[in-house]
This record gives sequence, structure tokens and C-alpha cells, in this order.
Amino acid sequence: MEAALAGSRGRAERPEGPRERVARWSAGYRPAPGRPDEFLGPDGAPRGAWPRLLDRLGGLTEPEIMARFVAAERHIRDAGISFRIAGDQREHPWPLGCLPLVIEGSEWAALSAGIVQRAELMEAILADVYGDGRLVAEGLLPAAIVAGTPEFLHPLHGVTPPGGHYLKLYAADLGRGPDGRWQVLADRTQAPSGLGWALENRMVLARTFPDFFQDLHVERLPAFFQAFRDGLALGAERVDPRICLLTSGPYSSTYVEQAALARYLGLMLVEGDDLVMRDGRLHVRTVSGLKRADALWRRIDSDFLDPLELNPASRLGVPGILEALRNGSLVMTNMPGSGLVESAALAPYLDGIARRVLGEPLRLGHPRTWWCGDLEGLAHAQANLDSLTLRPAATPQRGAGRDAILAGPVLAAERERVVAALRDRPFDYVAQEAAPLSTMPGWERGPDGLVLVPRPFVVRVFATRTPLGWQVMPGGFCRVSEREDVDPIELRLGIRSADVWVLSEKPVAAPLIGTQAAPRVRRVGGHLPARAADGLFWLGRYLERGEAVIRLVLAHLRSVGDAVGTDISGALDTPAALALRALLHEWGAIGAADLPTARLALEALAGRDRPGSARSHILAARRNAAALRARLSGEAWRVLADLNEFLSLNTERAFTESQLAGRAERALSQLAALAGLTHENMSRAEGWHFIELGRRIERAINTGAFALAFANDEATPGCLGVMLSLCDSQISYGRRYLQGAALDPVRDMVLLDPYNPRSIAFQAEAITRHLADLPALAADGIPEPHCRLATRILAELRSGEAADFDAVRLTVLATDLERLADGIAARYFPTGPNALRPEKLTGLA
Repeated sequence: MEAALAGSRGRAERPEGPRERVARWSAGYRPAPGRPDEFLGPDGAPRGAWPRLLDRLGGLTEPEIMARFVAAERHIRDAGISFRIAGDQREHPWPLGCLPLVIEGSEWAALSAGIVQRAELMEAILADVYGDGRLVAEGLLPAAIVAGTPEFLHPLHGVTPPGGHYLKLYAADLGRGPDGRWQVLADRTQAPSGLGWALENRMVLARTFPDFFQDLHVERLPAFFQAFRDGLALGAERVDPRICLLTSGPYSSTYVEQAALARYLGLMLVEGDDLVMRDGRLHVRTVSGLKRADALWRRIDSDFLDPLELNPASRLGVPGILEALRNGSLVMTNMPGSGLVESAALAPYLDGIARRVLGEPLRLGHPRTWWCGDLEGLAHAQANLDSLTLRPAATPQRGAGRDAILAGPVLAAERERVVAALRDRPFDYVAQEAAPLSTMPGWERGPDGLVLVPRPFVVRVFATRTPLGWQVMPGGFCRVSEREDVDPIELRLGIRSADVWVLSEKPVAAPLIGTQAAPRVRRVGGHLPARAADGLFWLGRYLERGEAVIRLVLAHLRSVGDAVGTDISGALDTPAALALRALLHEWGAIGAADLPTARLALEALAGRDRPGSARSHILAARRNAAALRARLSGEAWRVLADLNEFLSLNTERAFTESQLAGRAERALSQLAALAGLTHENMSRAEGWHFIELGRRIERAINTGAFALAFANDEATPGCLGVMLSLCDSQISYGRRYLQGAALDPVRDMVLLDPYNPRSIAFQAEAITRHLADLPALAADGIPEPHCRLATRILAELRSGEAADFDAVRLTVLATDLERLADGIAARYFPTGPNALRPEKLTGLA
């Protein structure tokens, strides 16, 4: 984006005015022949809302525009807004385009009416197909289209949706047709994505152009999202329902937007393993036991929802969940099987069905389509194969999709196979007019600065069912291709995203807080899913592991630095240096203990193929954080990104010891900043307790390992000095003891001192407090096993003496701490059938 907006040299010295700037930008704008264009009307003049936007942009110089978008990119990076391509495990920065798609309010009103009509039509078709089947009986819809699509789920035939509606969220991909009118390229009813991306785009551009929103009267989005959240709970049995968003996990291509939506709407983000059916109702596994789920917004395909009745290979769904739909205890958005109406084979019959069911023709058309399962459609396809696009009937993607057979050279190369396929299984295909996508303006750098160029685009528009009927979001999710020959129907490399601005003629009031009935005041943190607690626990442990490795590296580098002026090779053979190297090797941070100092430090800090390197632990922490996006602040994510950047060193380069020490010290500062954010900014709800438990347990284990290596019975003064350095206790020790480092005082300070935040005793006290604040399953007053173990560990540390903690005692302590970690996991992070319900005592006076 920054490169695209970079200015050029050689500009005329006379200051350029806004009108001249806009004229220069648009002077060379030429849509491709045959492509409908969003910017220029048939008369060649800018149409609709575009003059209003360009006039406002013209008031900014190109460096000012560039600065705003550089700030937008920085915000995207800091907030961790990213996306994945299906099949790719890497995260890519969110590709926000430079210009929004702008639409006049009057045109949007007509478009919205067409979207509402189409949503009603899809609802009516689903109700009929899964109900009486009159459309098939009356010949309005071929039975083969229904029975032949994998999206028709037989187990749900005859099941009335809780709340009475199959669809609560409808989306349509739109573009302008050859006649310049909007047309539907694809219906999205399975699990429509893009709503979160539209929200992220709006938030970024609202920060980038806050003045534009006010001046151009851009319609706001909060009212739609509030209505959408209210609609999710329509039909729920309980007055105050618990709403969950079901995701396939952090490796989903749309996970980031799902986490953003869960955070914005206040939904519980869950995976299939977080849910379990008990007594015919769906429950969430939480650290407080099983809690009932009343409404579920699913973001996985229907077939993967229930491995008992649908796809038995699924690991994403919940066994038996269809039973909750049958007995009406669960409301779902959208109902399983609703993807049936995404089939392209329906297109030739939609207008006739609309006239029969709704009493009016379709307001929004679509490209002319012929289903090859119909004899007339097949004949037309065979006779006009060279001018049509052929694609699978049950696949909603249009154009250059993976399974699509395109017109032109691709079709010519596959002609023999296509003819055979039409002969053998014609009902598997639809033929469609090969109409090019419409275009909208995008920036490009020319010899004299910025110019506007036409780019193919597709816009996805959303409608939600509310208690008052359908409501269309005044905006959308737009994808813009950087090349004319790339179809932007789905997000991938080479496709940018754009916000959609609906411009009103009148000033738009800012969204008001409190327009709904005020909720009852509460002071509770909410229930924490077991999987999220597990992620937070291990986030804390991985961060602490990374810090321990960095401290070991720094201790070694400083021990070498202290030896300047002496024989450095001799300094590397000291007991302290040997112990440092041995511990790094034992932890898997380095490949060999005899590496040169700089090489050892580089490998331990940034080794990609070392599972125990600091970078490996930080990457593991980042993976856990990625699964917790709905629970972590933007500041925490930004610090994690900086931390990863500090440790992303090229291990093929040569670094000096001082350079590596500087990197390590900066990384420790970032870890301290992250700990400060956790301590000062994170709500003291259950999640905070688990991230702290992970930190405290791991710090206690690491300190015990340090003591075994540097505070054993044979420890030298140099080893004891390293021990104090690793526990950041040199100043405290120096204030307390005037003499040099001695074994028992050092042991007491790093193991038993309750005032030292690095000692094992301090960690044990913190662990005991955190466990006491977590919910218990039984109200009988009897401590649970993990709590008893934590209390015993603390009692032994409180009653022990420094001289008692030899290698045997330290090994037993490390074993008990590992058992404690396992006990916490078994109690709070259950999987499979191990989830427990809270017990209530009865019979008490």
C-alpha cells in the first residue's frame, strides 16, 4: 500500500489545487471494453457517490494520503489483523485496499429491498424442502436438484427449527451486470463469512479517515450488529441465553474475523471439543463445570456438525448435537442443511418460485444459468459450449474456483473431457453466461503521481433476521483484484479488501449507547471455556520458558564479558560456564555444549530448528495467543509481535556477543512489558488466574532446575553468583548480606524467601491463592486433590531450611510441581467424557 501511494518527482512547482488533483487522478481511467464499471457511467462521467468521495480526497495532498494509509497499515500490524489462505498455515497481513466502495443511499435502499426479498425466498425454499415439499410436487423445483446435492441433510427432514426460521444470516455476492444493474453472483447461506472482515475494515478506516465519515454522511454499523446479536437468540428457551460462536479453530482461514466478532458481540468463542451433549441439551465445558449453551452461531459446514448422524470422520463438531435441534433446546445460526440453497442449479428456477411463493418477480437478477440436468438446459450448453462457463452445480463459487471449468483457452484444452462429462453426468453441471466482473477504482502509481485504474471487484452484502424482520447491513465486505484476469470471489494473494460506504444525503447520527433496555448491573467475569483456560495456562508457561532461556544466555554472555582482560577460553571452562552450557543443551536450546559463545547465544535465542530456543517458546506462546484472540488486548498482541521480531535473527549471519546481549535484554524488556500488561490491564476473572498459574508453576520449575545446576552442594562462588543473576536477586542479596555469595543464604533467597518474587516459595504462595479463587465443583468445603498438593508444597517450603534442599529434595520438589501442573490440567481442562457438572449440596438446614 505504501509503495502504491509513494509520490513522484518532477511535479510542477505551482501548487496543485484539489480539482486539478482529482482531474489528474482520473484522467486516464479507462474501463476494459465489455466490463460494467462502478466509477464511470455510460456517459463517461463519474456516477453516484464517487464525485463526493474524490472531492473530499482532493483536499489532501498525496503525502498526506500516504501518511494516513501508512498509519492504517501500522494499526493492522499492531492489532494482528491477518488472514490465512485455505491449506496454508502461514498468516498473511490483512490486505486492506486504499479506496472504499461508495454507494449512494438511494441506490442502496433499492439494493437492500432486493436482498431482503432474496433472503425471504431462500427461507421459503428451505422450509418447503425440509417440510411439505410442495415446490417439487408442483414442478417448480426438480427433485434431482434437492436429492442430488450433498447439502440436503436427510436427518433434518421434518425438523422444525427452534424459533421457526432456517436462516438468521443471509449474504449475497454482488456485481454489476452487463446492463449496469446489480446482480447476484452467489448466495451465501451455509456459514457466511466476511462479517468480521467488514467490521475490521470499518474500524481501520474510521481511524484513518475520521473526518470523512462525518463530512460524507457515511452510514454507521453498530445498530446492525446489535440487531444481529439480538437475532441470534431468537427462539431460545431461556430469557438470558448463552450464545456461542462455533469455530473450527485457529487454523481456519477466517479464524481472525471469528475472534473479532466474538469479542465485539460478547459471544463465547468455542470449538467442538468445548461442547458436549448432556440430557438432550448442549453444554460448554468450563472451568466451573458444564454450563448450558442456548444459541450457537456455527462457522463450520453442516456436514461436520454431528459425527453421529452426519460425517463420521468429523473432528470439528459435537456428537449428538442434532438431538438438541429436534427437541428445541438449541437455536442455531444457520440451520444445518441451509447450504442447499447455495446450489447454482437453483438459479434457473428462482424467478418462478418467487412468483409462486412471494407473489412477485425477483428484484435482483443473476447471470443467465442453465442446469444441465434439464434436457433444454443441456441442449443449450452443448450448443453454446464455447461461449459459456461450465461449473459444478453444487458448488457456489463462481469463476476461477478450483473446480470450475472456464470458457476460453481453459475450456478449449479440456473440451474432450467436458463433452464426456456432460454426456455421462449432465446433472452435475450448470452452464452460465461468461460475463466479466464489474470494476471499481483503485490506486496505481504513474509517472506523475497517483492515478485511478479499474479493478475487478465483488461485494458481499449481509442481512440479519431481527424480531422486526430482516435488516440489511449498511455496508459490506468488498474484495478487489489487483489484476484483471483474477476473480476476487474469494480472498487469496493478489486480492485486496475494501470497506463499503453507504453515503446518506443527511447527517448520520453517531450510534447511541443505551438505546436498548439497560442490562442489570453485574460484577462477574463470566464463564471460561476449558480450552481457553488451557491456552492461557500454556501461554503463561511458554512465556516463562522463553524468559528462562534468555536469562541463561544473558548470564553466559555476561560471564564471558566479565572475563575480558583474562584468558577467555579459560572462562568458558569454569564450573558456572559449563553448567550454563549443559543446561541449555539439556533444554534443547542448542545443538552442542561446546559451541563458540556467540554461536551458542545466537542458537539459543533464535534457533529455528531448536525446540528449546527462546524463539521456539515465544512462537509457541504466539500460537496459543492466536487461539485466544477474543480474550487478549491489542496491546498484548503488539508486544508479542515485537518480541517475536526481536528474536527473528538470521542464524547464518555473524553477531558479536554485545549485539546478542542487547537483543536478549530488549526481549526481556518486552517480556516484562507483557507481564505488566497482564498484571495491570487484565480483568481479575478466571482467565487471569490461569495465565498467572502457568507463569508461577513454570517459574518454580525453572528456579528448581537452576538451583540443581548452580546451588548444589558443590557450587562455587561463581555458580552462586549466576544463581542470583538468573533469579534477578543480586541487589536484594547484596543489601541483606555484606559478605560474598554463600550456599545457604543463596538457597534461602531463591528457594524459601516469601518476599522474593523469584523464589519458589513466593510462587507456591501465589499458586495457592490463585487456586483458592477458582471455582470448585463441590460445595462441601473439602479441598480438591490439586489444591491439597499445592498446600503441601507450600507447607514444606514454609517449614523447610535452606540446608535441607539438596539435589534429592530439589528433585522431589520438581516432581511435585509437575504433578501439580498435571492435576490442574486434569481438573480444569477435561476432554472427552471427563467434563463434570458442579455438585449442589442438599439436605442442609
